[in-house]
Amino acid sequence: MSTPTEVTRCSWAGSDALYQHYHDREWGRPVTDDTRLFEKLCLEGFQSGLAWITILRKRENFRAAFHGFDLDKVAAMDETDIERLLKDAGIIRHRGKITSTINNAKRALEVQKEFGSLAAYFWSFEPEPVQGPIVSGSIPAETAASKAMSKDLRKRGFSFVGPTTSYAFMQAMGLVNDHVDACFCRAEAEVERQALKRPSRR
Repeated sequence: MSTPTEVTRCSWAGSDALYQHYHDREWGRPVTDDTRLFEKLCLEGFQSGLAWITILRKRENFRAAFHGFDLDKVAAMDETDIERLLKDAGIIRHRGKITSTINNAKRALEVQKEFGSLAAYFWSFEPEPVQGPIVSGSIPAETAASKAMSKDLRKRGFSFVGPTTSYAFMQAMGLVNDHVDACFCRAEAEVERQALKRPSRR
């Protein structure tokens, strides 16, 4: 499926082809796959203090470093792995964020056991759709829903999951549709959201 070159996008997509592809094909499209949800949660943590395009350009390196974000494999990583990754120039070499990813994998396994899936847990925080126009400058950095998610994640022992990070995760994974009204992706993402069968707790 090709994307027309002359289309209106959210302004943050810029002119970088990789960033535009991410905006057009991923961001805001609803996700219920646990591996993708976990990956995004971790990468949002790595992004803290950085631009998302920096993480996006390194995403394949992150996937290689963290076993494709397989929960069991990441949860089993130890200090030897941390020291190895601190020497890996292909990722963000930040001890706290690397350690956080391993910790969050362990916490995510606990959530899976309790809810049946990460998807059921995360989608339980889906807010009611915003009423009114969605335009550049009107989109918040955090919301009541992202604050609730962040608070619960931290209570469960997750780290690097503040309310701003949580909202960026919600936007990217389609729990909300924050494509601006003029963006060609907004209607497409909304169709996918309407058709989605929300995961339920098992």
